[in-house]
Amino acid sequence: MLNPFKKSRTAYNNSSVHKQVERLRTPRYELDDSRTNGGQPGIVVTWWTRLLSAVVSGDIANQDEQYLAHQTSQDYLFNALGQGAWGALFPLLTVVCSQLVGIEQAGLFSMAFVVATLLLFIAQYGVRTYQVSDIAEQRSFSDYQIQRAATVIVMVLAGLIWCFFKGYTEPMFSICTGALLFRAVDGMADVYEGRLQQKDKLYLAGLSQALRCSASFILFTVVLFVTRNLVWASWSMGICALITLLFVSAPLAILETDKSVRIKLANIKDIFVQCWPLFLALFLYNLIDSLPKFAMEGTLSYSNQLYFNALYFPAHTILMISTLIYRPQLFKLASLLETSIHNPANKKRFGVMVLALFGAIAVVTAGTAAFVEFIGIPLNGFLYGVDFEQYRGLARIMVATGGLCAAIDFLYQLVTIMRAQKAVTRAYLISFAVSIPIIWMMVSFTGLNGAVIGSFSSILILFLLLISEYAVARIKN
Repeated sequence: MLNPFKKSRTAYNNSSVHKQVERLRTPRYELDDSRTNGGQPGIVVTWWTRLLSAVVSGDIANQDEQYLAHQTSQDYLFNALGQGAWGALFPLLTVVCSQLVGIEQAGLFSMAFVVATLLLFIAQYGVRTYQVSDIAEQRSFSDYQIQRAATVIVMVLAGLIWCFFKGYTEPMFSICTGALLFRAVDGMADVYEGRLQQKDKLYLAGLSQALRCSASFILFTVVLFVTRNLVWASWSMGICALITLLFVSAPLAILETDKSVRIKLANIKDIFVQCWPLFLALFLYNLIDSLPKFAMEGTLSYSNQLYFNALYFPAHTILMISTLIYRPQLFKLASLLETSIHNPANKKRFGVMVLALFGAIAVVTAGTAAFVEFIGIPLNGFLYGVDFEQYRGLARIMVATGGLCAAIDFLYQLVTIMRAQKAVTRAYLISFAVSIPIIWMMVSFTGLNGAVIGSFSSILILFLLLISEYAVARIKN
């Protein structure tokens, strides 16, 4: 099987020149149009052979790269595949759970996955965009790896503390720890996929993410179908993700990028310091987003978790599609901003590009609203086996919430690129402080309705605060 992304080699008569070319690690920007007569080994066999050869050589980090950089169309395609698999994973898991073990058990799993996903942001620590936009590589990849390993450990400890604090018993404790393992692996894999994006090989990062999510989903489904045991299914999902990290995500990033220099403790400390405002903002945002679910856990049955998440999935889809649109442009936005010092025209191009991406988010939101209105409500009823017609009004509110969430996430990326992350921490803190009493009171008074309306209100407050902070940052820059 021919690989269209492999680097082509130029034939030279002079053997010394040929050897010099063979040692070059800089990717060539063209597709391999070579043809061979014999059969080609499958991609799995080829990858396994390459990985074993690198391990046997004793220097896995100093191997020749085999895949091209700067593949814009492939970046969009495979990043969309990876983001789509990541974004669709939770909805599909809840559908499988509701069909195989019932609404109440599906709600139980939903809550466990929500907790694990919130803790994922401790592992990521807001570093991905900062890492990708570190074009000059002021911090080495080794620095980013050690920093990420530390935050993943903190994430796991925080998850265990939460389980004991909440007094989770079986099966909730084991389900939650299984989901926690999966998200911990997700957090660690993110630093390797960030490295690939930093080196302009986003399509490889997308393939890595897609493989992890799809393989984990398939194994989860098979195990749950055979055993009807959520604990076994949750842990099988986590173990599958760990295997893909060890044998695909990590070695792919190491083999396909330059060898990293040694770690520097000062750089690791600097990553923690520089990304602290980013982490705090991102964690608070996701905590605000999850507050309705935590409020419902204490007062309503677990079936309400399923209803809320089913209504929220269109909003999540808006965020996912919007991410597919603007994430491949982050490298270009960072480059425009960095070069605007010497070329003022690039600052205008940066502004135009930002407005265009905000417009794209608005279009995605409108399209999702139309889909939910005519197709989404009956589709939910079919997937979950519950009549969602009574929740049509709440579904409309959730779509609006999704549009605001996508805009907030994009603003967060922009602030990171502009290195003005400290300026927005106040907005997240204010929004979090205001959201707690609003959401808890509304859930206590009106149940699921209060959770949906409270979620929209808190996200709207955060959006208004962030847009004002972004405007101030642009004026200062």
